[in-house]
Amino acid sequence: MKLSILAPQPLALALACWLAWPLQAAQAQESTGEVVVVTGSARGQRVFDAPFAITAIDASALRDAGALINLSEAMARVPGLVVSNRNNYAQDLQISSRGFGARAAFGVRGLRLYADGIPATMPDGQGQVAHFDLAGAQRIEVLRGPFSVLYGNSSGGVIALFSAPVKQAQTELALDAGSFGLRQGRVSVATPLSGGFDVRASYADTDIEGFRPQSAAHRSLANVRLGWTGDADTVTVLLSDHNQRADDPLGLTAAQFNADPRQTTPEALAFDTRKTIRQSQAGINWRHSFGDAGPLRESQLTAYSGSRGVTQWQSITTAAQINPKSGGGVVDFDRTYSGVEGKLTLRLGDTDVVLGLNRETLRDDRQGYENFTTSPQVLGVTGKLRRNEINTATTTEGFVQARAPLAPGWDLTGGLRSGRVEMKTQDHFPVPFTASNPDDSGQLGYSYLNPALALRWSPAPALAVHLSAARGFESPTLGELAYNSSTAGGFNTTLQGQTSRQIELGAKWRQPGFELDAALFNADTANEIGVLSNTGGRSIFQNVGRTRRYGAELSGLWRVAPGWRLQAALSVLHAEYLDSFQTCAAAACPSVAVPKVTVAAGNRISGTQRATGWAEAAWRPGQTLSGVPGEVALEWRAVARTLANDTNTAAAAGYGLANLRWSGSLPLGSLDTLEALARVENLFGRAYVGSVIVNDGNQRFYEPGAPRSGLVSLRWLHRW
Repeated sequence: MKLSILAPQPLALALACWLAWPLQAAQAQESTGEVVVVTGSARGQRVFDAPFAITAIDASALRDAGALINLSEAMARVPGLVVSNRNNYAQDLQISSRGFGARAAFGVRGLRLYADGIPATMPDGQGQVAHFDLAGAQRIEVLRGPFSVLYGNSSGGVIALFSAPVKQAQTELALDAGSFGLRQGRVSVATPLSGGFDVRASYADTDIEGFRPQSAAHRSLANVRLGWTGDADTVTVLLSDHNQRADDPLGLTAAQFNADPRQTTPEALAFDTRKTIRQSQAGINWRHSFGDAGPLRESQLTAYSGSRGVTQWQSITTAAQINPKSGGGVVDFDRTYSGVEGKLTLRLGDTDVVLGLNRETLRDDRQGYENFTTSPQVLGVTGKLRRNEINTATTTEGFVQARAPLAPGWDLTGGLRSGRVEMKTQDHFPVPFTASNPDDSGQLGYSYLNPALALRWSPAPALAVHLSAARGFESPTLGELAYNSSTAGGFNTTLQGQTSRQIELGAKWRQPGFELDAALFNADTANEIGVLSNTGGRSIFQNVGRTRRYGAELSGLWRVAPGWRLQAALSVLHAEYLDSFQTCAAAACPSVAVPKVTVAAGNRISGTQRATGWAEAAWRPGQTLSGVPGEVALEWRAVARTLANDTNTAAAAGYGLANLRWSGSLPLGSLDTLEALARVENLFGRAYVGSVIVNDGNQRFYEPGAPRSGLVSLRWLHRW
């Protein structure tokens, strides 16, 4: 049923000015015990006080959810957010927020990602989360809806990880063992130092064989956090290094999945499909307090720099690479990226104001090679050079944010973020250029003005209602601009950025032992970016017109009785194309895309689900279970049918899964604690599709979910 209250046009006309703001640091909790969040805020505030939909997941919830490897482990409890584990470490998680980001066949699109204030989303809008240090996180904040556009070039949401501060000297050793060859070891050391310094260093090493052939992976992740606190200054230095090698089992066709969901497509084995990732980065954050003597309260400067290298051997057939315009079957790029952001916080009467400037850059040295050699023919190896180019992207932004009380119980929050992203490709292959393989160089620039406004009313101490609205912008990525549909090939200069108008009506209710958050939303998008064709290693994108996403979200917590806790989250989403457009039928499209099929207005957006749900019943029986302190919990997750292509002719069936866990801790003297976790995932062994590869040209849409599996984790903490 369409929610008429969400019709955005009259309200959008009435709400003319809007907002934008980056992350700040906060570790406090209010006396109510509710976590203070900083994402989307001029300053730290309780979730209850935020005039937008936001969820905070603390460290204990992250630890109870799994082996602290994948962000998908704990995200099911966030309404409106779908984080699907591809069970394929050669591809990043599939993440969408209110239907934004669902089209991504790889990487993360449509959301802004941060780890301790350092963007994991590049200037062109593509992001990844594989390097997130979940074991060292204090919390993760997830912002959905209109206020997410205040982070710049994105549409659907913000996921921000905050590392735990160093409060005492502590050593941690952890071991994880699970089904399908999962083995992980983690070690960390943290201690305050003299002179206001503190340090924490951690390292994790992970191996997994996988439940399908050609799905093994190895990952190492190292992090160092160095802090210094003075009378008026706080400085934090962050260093990280991530290395991963993963085999790629690829997706399955419907016939393959129905025959055996644990099989691997023959092409993956023939080409030894796999991917290596290496990423190192450093960042610094300096905060200076001016005290309360004048309007200027705080300055903050954040700078970061990093490098990321990826080599991926794909299963593109040798026949497809005969096309002179083919980039080959091996992707190989080395990326350098950096950014700097400065902010000033002011207090003008009762109004908090933040002003800031931001600049981000990336440079890719990108090559493509054939995935075979001849005489004799060997598949799955690096062959002749087929692509050689330099890609760059630069984003420059300015923003202002303010929050002011209007009257008792009434607050107004608003601001503006203005930016421009420049993207450029310099083609160096072949030289000289030929008629069959011309110069594919090109450049484009996109400007955006993202405003937002929110009104919050608290008619009673336990109840808050908010109304927020925003206009957003999402540019194409460098990958989406790489090819166009003309016979001449080259940079896709016709692709425009997509714009959105979003509105949200929400309510939050707090009572002792009871919490409830609800939201209704609507997002209308123009120039939606969609797939034209996806064959032979060439993904060509186009603007497909208008789309609409609307729905409802509900989440709650109820402490039924001492020792009993119930939590649940429910989301309903309708995501559809408002205009018809043409796309390519996978089997009919040649190497140069020719529209063959009409996608009708009213079709659902591929990769989206009409409903998702999560619930947990947790019981702590008098602090003991078989003599050991602990908690038993039964979890349930349900996902409705997922459309795999825009023509809506292929879909993954909906499913419901049950998980069982026990977690507990045992003091070992005054300085040591042993924590344990045991989990059984997919308790009833259901075969299901865990994620889909949207609009896959080979019809290999389906990535199987994991069968029944077990995990045992032990964590030893020693305080000095």
